[in-house]
Amino acid sequence: MATSGNDAVNTINSARQQMLYDANRKSTGVAYLLWLFLGSFGGHRFYLGQTGTAITQLLLLIIGWTTIIVGVGIFMLIALGIWVLVDAFLIPGMVRAENLKLADKLTL
Repeated sequence: MATSGNDAVNTINSARQQMLYDANRKSTGVAYLLWLFLGSFGGHRFYLGQTGTAITQLLLLIIGWTTIIVGVGIFMLIALGIWVLVDAFLIPGMVRAENLKLADKLTL
């Protein structure tokens, strides 16, 4: 009888964990849409919890456009463009890593 009680609790906990995972997991499609429309602003990286690199991309954009008149900004914008282009290939791995972190967090 005690075993069935524990099984019921485990089932409830795993159902709750599954609901939490489904509610909080990151979507590759959403990440790509953010990359497409807000890529140079770091939108996809903010979504995936990579705040530090997202802020770096945003700063590169702002400083690049601010200093484009001097001639330095163009190099920053080119670097940002290459970085954002490379991110298009990295997004599936970033989403997978973020979802694995979430799953590990929920199983504790």
